Amino acid sequence: MKAVVAHAVNDFSVVNVDLDAPKVGEVLVQMKATGICHSDLSIINGTIRWKLPSVLGHEGAGIVEQVGEGVTQVKPGDHVVLSFVPNCGDCYSCQRAEPHMCKMNKPHGGLLDGTSRVSLNGEEISVMSFLGNMAEYCVVPEACVVSVDKDHDFKAAALVGCGVTTGVGAAIKTAQVEPGSTVAVFGCGGVGLNVIQGARIAGAAKIIAVDLSAEKMEMARAFGATDTVTPGGEAFKDILAMTDGIGVDYAFEVVGNGKLIEACFKATRANGMTVLVGVGSAEDRFSLNAMIIPFTGKTIKGCMYGSANFKVDFPMYLDLYRQKKLDLDGLVTRTYTIDEAPEAFADLESGKNARGVITY
Repeated sequence: MKAVVAHAVNDFSVVNVDLDAPKVGEVLVQMKATGICHSDLSIINGTIRWKLPSVLGHEGAGIVEQVGEGVTQVKPGDHVVLSFVPNCGDCYSCQRAEPHMCKMNKPHGGLLDGTSRVSLNGEEISVMSFLGNMAEYCVVPEACVVSVDKDHDFKAAALVGCGVTTGVGAAIKTAQVEPGSTVAVFGCGGVGLNVIQGARIAGAAKIIAVDLSAEKMEMARAFGATDTVTPGGEAFKDILAMTDGIGVDYAFEVVGNGKLIEACFKATRANGMTVLVGVGSAEDRFSLNAMIIPFTGKTIKGCMYGSANFKVDFPMYLDLYRQKKLDLDGLVTRTYTIDEAPEAFADLESGKNARGVITY
């Protein structure tokens, strides 16, 4: 089968790999759509350190073709969305309604047993985040799949696997944005646009989008931003001017950049919340005055996967899509074949797409 494999830093290609049958507790999925996410690019360029070579892909949807022994939650023929965070249901975090922090989520390049089912030239290779679903087929843990209604478009369903859940969830679950509040979103790529959608769904009165790209600003308005700022200097000063010098109730950093986090924090009002969604380099740092947090009462909160309980949230977000409250179709700027993956990543890096999707 064809798969997109990162062989080394800045070296990836579409190659033929072999795939073994699912073992106990595992599921074989025929992929129908895979989103091109910035985290995939971060493995390619080395920002995220990963065991290479590896099959890329962690955002996708498909059809169950075969199940291993002991699988009870899905069956052949089911349409499923895949989660790159397992949900074991038994660990400390899962039992406390925090499955996005499941203790099984220790990505090492394999499935739950540490090995993968994929080989290249006779040698086992790793897979991205338990999935490696930028491929025609993938074998994944049962703990990473949930069935959804068969009437959903696979492209829309795929996006729920990462970007939509992370962004919308950041607003409505992690931050719990309140109706009538003010919001700023720093970084309006695929995830940032979904933070904007989440803030809109939550009833925010003012949603300020911040990005360097005029095209992204136009998209931000289409997805619910009421105001836009294109940073030429210090964006937080523009945001203060838009909020009578107060700052916003909630500011979201969706890039993963230390300096942008500092600007985001400055734009947050006293007793407000700065939410860190973007994943940056392990070497990057940000700095705050040691007195500022106690005297301003501001909160800095990390957002992992939009605080998702994916077995509940994936179907919920798709139901919002069905009700036309959540725009998923508009996020798909372009579709690609798997052979066009290099072009898809080039378009991602250049900022052309809200989301590119590989369809099979």
